Amino acid sequence: MAKSCNFVYKIPAKSCKNMFNRKIISELIKWKNDTANKALLIKGARQVGKTTIVRQFAKENYKNFIEVNFEQMPMAKQAFDGNLDARSILINLSAMGFGPLEPGNTLIFFDEIQSCPKARTAIKFLVEDGQYDYIESGSLLGINYGDVSSYPVGFEHELDMFPLDFEEFLWACNIREDVIGILRECYENLCPVPDFLHQQIMERYRQYLIVGGMPEVVATYLANEDFNKTITNQKDILTGYRNDISKYAGKDKMLVKSVFDAIPGQLSKRDKRFILASIEKNASHRKYGEPTQWLVDAGLAYYSFNVGSFELPFPGHENLRLYKLFFVDIGLMCAMMLNNIQTKVLTGDIFVNEGALAENYIAGELTKHGISLNYYDRKSKHELDFVFPEDNKISIIEVKSGKEYKKHSSLDMAQSLFAEKINRRIVISGNNVESEKGTLYLPFYMSMFISV
Repeated sequence: MAKSCNFVYKIPAKSCKNMFNRKIISELIKWKNDTANKALLIKGARQVGKTTIVRQFAKENYKNFIEVNFEQMPMAKQAFDGNLDARSILINLSAMGFGPLEPGNTLIFFDEIQSCPKARTAIKFLVEDGQYDYIESGSLLGINYGDVSSYPVGFEHELDMFPLDFEEFLWACNIREDVIGILRECYENLCPVPDFLHQQIMERYRQYLIVGGMPEVVATYLANEDFNKTITNQKDILTGYRNDISKYAGKDKMLVKSVFDAIPGQLSKRDKRFILASIEKNASHRKYGEPTQWLVDAGLAYYSFNVGSFELPFPGHENLRLYKLFFVDIGLMCAMMLNNIQTKVLTGDIFVNEGALAENYIAGELTKHGISLNYYDRKSKHELDFVFPEDNKISIIEVKSGKEYKKHSSLDMAQSLFAEKINRRIVISGNNVESEKGTLYLPFYMSMFISV
């Protein structure tokens, strides 16, 4: 049985501030202090906040900041024509009006660098020059790798950026750190969250399913608390993604769009596995493999590959033809669904469409916390939603709904067959913290504390 904990706490009612504290800032500071002898490459889908966070970081840590956006200022590409030595490039940038260039006190930011492959190649020489710090960023870096003649191997530190996770969403909603601290204590000590607090955070969780973590969308919601405006904003972002597909996906653009639009429906199925035949009769991995990979490379989707063996390491046991495909942002996925699903989510019917939203939410949290996504399924028997390595063993997450959350035959099967290989058995639902017979029951929002 769960322990009992006593807390004194206060939680703001509906007060929300448009303040986005992002965890990635600490990674940028670490880079500046420890690895600034390399350029920093920030990867992530459009609209996750890459440009905003770099500007904030530069303002707080540098005297001078130079921003070169190759999509907004295509003329800047000319700075990389001819010789790619540092002196020539810096002279060219200065001649174009970029500056001031003060050695030791200047951050140069190449934004949307995928639009200027020569700049990516030149990073090696700029870093070797050593006068300035460099950050590169782009939204579609993974889809034009063939255009880069030489990658700056050894001269870049890569960092992935994602939409706001649930904890960052709580920060944006002005939920104090001491309140989150209470939740963390309950997680660590396996004791129930005080009922009032549990209900309040579950309400925020339901809001997050609708709003998601795209900074612009979160800002719109916090400014208006109007879901209609929020959904309009989300659909604008989705339109931008579809435009990117049309512009950059080449001959595969129709296939990429088909996979993109199919994700919500595929996750609404009982087993949630992505079935190509549901898109097109007799569809093959030969035809759809690269278009699907395009979405993953563009940061718009996450793979969760099947592992058919309960053995570590997982990469050696992955079946690359059996996978689930999760969407980059839970709020955008919600906006892609039909039938006014937002109303059902707000009223607590979060497992509409057989848990598509809840499982996509968990997948997003795990990904943002550095956990690779895998599920266990051997011969279509006893599927386990998420499995991941932890303390040299395997931890399991099952996503459940309603009053039946303690019925978990797949989890029980795993325990009976692989007990010595299992670290934690976790069931995530809308219910409070509980521990029973070695199984840990957690509310959805506590996935924010699961990391490795």
